[in-house]
Amino acid sequence: MLLDARDSQDASAVARAVGEAARTLAAGELVGLPTETVYGLGARADDDAAVAKIFAAKGRPADHPLIVHVPDVGAAQVFAADWPALAQRLAARFWPGPLTLIVPRAPGVGGAAAGGQDSIGLRCPAHPVAQALLREVKALGVPGVAAPSANRFGRISPTRAAHVVEEFGDALLVLDGGDCEVGIESSIVDCTRGHPVLLRPGMLSRAQLEAAAGEPLADPDAAAPRASGTLEAHYAPRAKLRLMAGPMLNTALQMLEGSTLKLAVYSRTVPAPKAVRGLRHRRMPDQAAQAAHELFSALRELDAEDVPLIWVEEPPADPAWDGVRDRLQRAAAA
Repeated sequence: MLLDARDSQDASAVARAVGEAARTLAAGELVGLPTETVYGLGARADDDAAVAKIFAAKGRPADHPLIVHVPDVGAAQVFAADWPALAQRLAARFWPGPLTLIVPRAPGVGGAAAGGQDSIGLRCPAHPVAQALLREVKALGVPGVAAPSANRFGRISPTRAAHVVEEFGDALLVLDGGDCEVGIESSIVDCTRGHPVLLRPGMLSRAQLEAAAGEPLADPDAAAPRASGTLEAHYAPRAKLRLMAGPMLNTALQMLEGSTLKLAVYSRTVPAPKAVRGLRHRRMPDQAAQAAHELFSALRELDAEDVPLIWVEEPPADPAWDGVRDRLQRAAAA
C-alpha cells in the first residue's frame, strides 16, 4: 500500500501517513521508507523477530548486517556500548546526513540487525519524512529502525517509491517521500578501532570525512567488521553489466556498427552509434552528484529494456566519483 508523504501533500495528510507507518513498525511489521540516499525496508531494530522479516523478504543472509536509522545521537547511544569521540566528531558534522558510523554494540540490543556482530552501524537520515517517522516511532517506544535498501538482495537499490512497489508488491506499506536526493547509499566509517576506517564510500568525500575526523581515513583490512553493501558483488541489474574505460567502450561500439545485438549503454563521453539497431543509450551526467542521484534509476530503466548486456563507461578518476565508481564496480562483479 502506497501512502503519499511528499511535500506536495498537505501537512495533515503527511502526518496521517507517517502515523500509520509508525504504528505498523511498532507492531513489528515492515515498512518501505524514504531517505535522502535510497529507500529502505524498515523494521524496529530492537525486535529480532521483526528484523528477521527483513532478511526473509530480501533473501538476504542473516549474517550480513543492517544499518539502524535513528532520529538523533541520543537514540543512537541506546544501541552503542561506547560512543567514541571520533563518532561524536563525525556525527556532529554530518548528522542528519548520508553517513553511517560503526560503533561497539550494546549487549542485548540490535543483535539481529548487527548480523550477530559486537558492532553496529548507525545513521541519522536527513530526509524530512524519515525524520518524522523516526520521531514518531521513538514516541511509541521504538529507539531505531533497521533499514537496508528496499530491494531484493544484491540487486539495484530503489530511489523512488514505485521501485519499492516493483520489488515487493502492494502488500507492503510504503511511504512515498519523492525521489531520493543523493541516490546512492551512505558512506560507512568504522569507529571501533581508535582510528577511522572507510568501509564504503558515498557522496561525502574522503577529504570531508578526514577534516571532520581530524585524522586520515584508513582502508579496510581483514579486521574490519562486516558492513552493509560491502560485498564484492552488489547493486546488480538482471542484465550483465560491464564497466569499460571510454576508449575501450568507443572501440567496442564501433565494432558493432551494422549489428542487431540488443545492448544498453550508459556513457558520459562516448556517443552511441546510430548504426546499431538494437542499442539503447542513456547519457551519464558530467557531475558526480547528478550521476549519483540518477544512477540506480538509470540502471533500472536500462534493465527494463530486457537487454542481456549493459555497457557502462568508467567514471572519472576524480575522488568526487568514488561512490558512483564503487557501486558500478560491485554491480559489474555480480
